[in-house]
Amino acid sequence: MAQGRGSAAGRNAAVLAMVLLCVLLHGELAESAVYTVGDRGGWSFNTGGWPRGKRFRAGDVLVFKYSPSAHNVVAVNAAGYKSCSAPRGAKVYKSGSDRVTLARGTNYFICSFPGHCQAGMKIAVTAA
Repeated sequence: MAQGRGSAAGRNAAVLAMVLLCVLLHGELAESAVYTVGDRGGWSFNTGGWPRGKRFRAGDVLVFKYSPSAHNVVAVNAAGYKSCSAPRGAKVYKSGSDRVTLARGTNYFICSFPGHCQAGMKIAVTAA
């Protein structure tokens, strides 16, 4: 049975395209960065300005370091960030060394210990 002219070349091109796509996707994942929130000071009061000047991407990881007896980290929505309140079902981190992978868009985090968010213990991080 004769094959049409170029069919092998077409299959080779398709295989090459798939391999290239896999390499690009792997490279995208491998480039994820890890950031310690608040740098050396860790997750603490007045960290709201910490994201300024940094370029975050979806898949990057934020590490929150803090004393779990004094603080926590709650992933909230925009309303929870603005009002300093955790909506029902919000993810609460309390290990003292939490790793959170950023989603595309703005990611909001607060400390839900009484008065902490109101005192500036909250951040909004936008990931491209």
